[in-house]
Amino acid sequence: MDSTTPVESLKNAIRQFAAARGWEPYHTPKNLAMALASEVGELCDILRWLTPEESVAVASDAATRVAIADELADIVNIVFLLSVHTGIDLSEAVAAKMTKNAIKYPAPA
Repeated sequence: MDSTTPVESLKNAIRQFAAARGWEPYHTPKNLAMALASEVGELCDILRWLTPEESVAVASDAATRVAIADELADIVNIVFLLSVHTGIDLSEAVAAKMTKNAIKYPAPA
């Protein structure tokens, strides 16, 4: 029985994709962080200059929805690669950060 989680499966697929293209030597934490910033910039470019109301409705346009989905996928792919190359478990990191945020930003009583 396969005990691989969906996230692990995606990370493995992304690693295999990069390996098949010989990209691994370029996947240093520094390079991946720079690539992440670039991809976030591409997402920002789609949303730039929209009013708050337009930004809420932007995904209702099919072509724009695809463009946003593509950029989000690029961002997640790079985040996964960065977690692989730094040895950081994202599930543990997110859980730990949520605990810190709950202390730092308590819900109103």
